[in-house]
Amino acid sequence: MARVKITETVLRDGHQSIAATRMRIQQMLPVLEAMDEVGYNALECWGGATFDTCMRFLGEDPWERLRTLKKYVKKTPLQMLFRGQNVLGYRHYADDLVYEFVNRAVDNGIDIIRVFDALNDPRNMEAAIRAANDTKAVHVQGAMVYTISPIHTMEMFTNVAIELQEMGVDSLCIKDMSGLLSPYDAYNLVRMLKKNLHVPIELHTHCTCGFGEMTYMKAIEAGVDIIDTALSPFGEVTSQPATESMVMALQNSIYDTGIDTERLWPLADHFKTVRKELADEFKLTMPSQINPAVRKYQIPGGMLTNLYNQLKDQGQEDRFDEVLAEMPNVRRDLGYPPLVTPTSQITGSAAALNVLFGRYKMITNEVRDIVRGKYGRVPGTITDEFRKLCIGDEPVIDYRPADDLEPELDKARQALAAEGFSDASPEDVLSFALFPEVALPFFKERRQKLAADNG
Repeated sequence: MARVKITETVLRDGHQSIAATRMRIQQMLPVLEAMDEVGYNALECWGGATFDTCMRFLGEDPWERLRTLKKYVKKTPLQMLFRGQNVLGYRHYADDLVYEFVNRAVDNGIDIIRVFDALNDPRNMEAAIRAANDTKAVHVQGAMVYTISPIHTMEMFTNVAIELQEMGVDSLCIKDMSGLLSPYDAYNLVRMLKKNLHVPIELHTHCTCGFGEMTYMKAIEAGVDIIDTALSPFGEVTSQPATESMVMALQNSIYDTGIDTERLWPLADHFKTVRKELADEFKLTMPSQINPAVRKYQIPGGMLTNLYNQLKDQGQEDRFDEVLAEMPNVRRDLGYPPLVTPTSQITGSAAALNVLFGRYKMITNEVRDIVRGKYGRVPGTITDEFRKLCIGDEPVIDYRPADDLEPELDKARQALAAEGFSDASPEDVLSFALFPEVALPFFKERRQKLAADNG
């Protein structure tokens, strides 16, 4: 048994889960060099929601953040989360953009790219994995999204994992974004994957249902190689198990991480202060308790809050329980997609519309697109009757959805030049291509600041 490795998530998923991704680079700087000395497997610090939040709420350039992190972190690999063909956005982007983004991420300092797809459709991860492998400079990790449903079996997950291994990933991550994976299921899944794979296996979970630490312990006993944890001020509840607790739990065992807890206390003290600063500045309500019912409804914790608030806005909050009860029905109709961005939002909206206006009296374009196959291959089957209801006799696509997309980098470059940024860097072009409505005001403000500073 090898010692268990730890990937630290406080710089990305920790504050994404607890503090709406509001941590600034300035709040990370004081401890980056100390974090580099801990002996982590990696620091997860980029991608996910950090990219647009930097520009949207913090007035920060995400690329500049990455370069700064790289300047201070010399030994520990920097890791990012990449949404397959969705890159870091909410729709499929063309292959040229996927390739360029991977190359720029690596050139600016990323060492490990974790690639996932909301539907676990390997075709939607193909371009990103190939691009990462082509750079030769980066470790590419294929992630499969964990969920529970009548059709999500150990065999189904193993088949996805084998397909990802055949696509050339260097490691596999079980990505349990809602904290649904129970301890004994984790044990059985890791055992089964270990029998069928030769690449290292990492487990990423959240404590939302109250399983986190127990799930990690059983996965470790089954032979998992790496676990994701977050330093305690940004750990637990809707985030990952706390780094300090997991390191101490494994001490003096065959799974000892080799991390010295004395190095962790000053880091935890620093992030306690940061947590308080963020709560004060952004008036954030931090999640304060676990929610075991998430496993019953299989809905990510943050989405429960959003759904409730949306219903409240319409004066219909008393129908919240009905909407929750309708979610599994919609999910079944859509072929049991895992509930992660964007499928969680699509399923939630459909359930709310069904409850408020009658079943499928109103059907959103996103639901139609899932049925058309535009998001990729759903894990289950969609009945002919439901398909007809949504899209009539329209054809369903059975190939990789991105094959229909025209190259889009040049268009983005031209559109940005038309806005007066003909000298935009390749990184700025990518920021604009992904989030035009956020990037443009950010670029304009940055230009004004520079002019003022030089004036």
